[in-house]
Amino acid sequence: MRRSDRLFQLIQILRRARRPVIARSLAEELEVSTRTVYRDIADLMAQRVPIRGEAGTGYVLDRQYDMPPLMLTAEELEAAVLGAQWVAQRSDAVLSRAANDLIAKIAAAVPDHLRPFIADPTIGAVAPLTASADTLDMSQLREWIRNGRKLRIRYRDEAERMSERTIWPILIGYADAARLLAAWCELRQAFRHFRTDRIVSIHFLDERHGERRLLLVARWKRYMKESRGVDLSG
Repeated sequence: MRRSDRLFQLIQILRRARRPVIARSLAEELEVSTRTVYRDIADLMAQRVPIRGEAGTGYVLDRQYDMPPLMLTAEELEAAVLGAQWVAQRSDAVLSRAANDLIAKIAAAVPDHLRPFIADPTIGAVAPLTASADTLDMSQLREWIRNGRKLRIRYRDEAERMSERTIWPILIGYADAARLLAAWCELRQAFRHFRTDRIVSIHFLDERHGERRLLLVARWKRYMKESRGVDLSG
């Protein structure tokens, strides 16, 4: 790894960390010696990168620090291409266009030597053999999630039973062939998951549910961990 790439990666590790990172952990991830980490940290501090800490206690990066956009490694570019391909093949028309536009913008902004990683990537997403069709406006659904508004839905479960519910939408989960809407269900007074292709009808209500989105998402994550053993805190 070139030294410039290593310094960039060092900053990235500190950016994603939620607590101080000791030099030994940094050295293991970067596959260098702790002595090299100490030297790199000192060099970054000399360049006015706001890193705090010292040997033995760990290092943290100021949350307000931001690097110039699109300083990406080859692996990060391929990850972006793979993710955008997956979204383009499995989401609604609005998100699909956005995914393709994203890649075009990245390709126009990165240096020439990185463009082959976008134009001719070594990895690719395979289109699903089957995909369920949505009967609702997914773009408006995302807007209602962001604005904390309620939905009134008529839903058909896997046993073909129909029910009507008022729900508080939390997020949309994308799988290979289907999409799941996670929500708080007023009827059941519990979190529930609804396949979007089984929502027979939907009414976008103006009424807000009144709970802060971050708190609602945190409650849902706790439910997923406690009831299903799925840890979504990462």
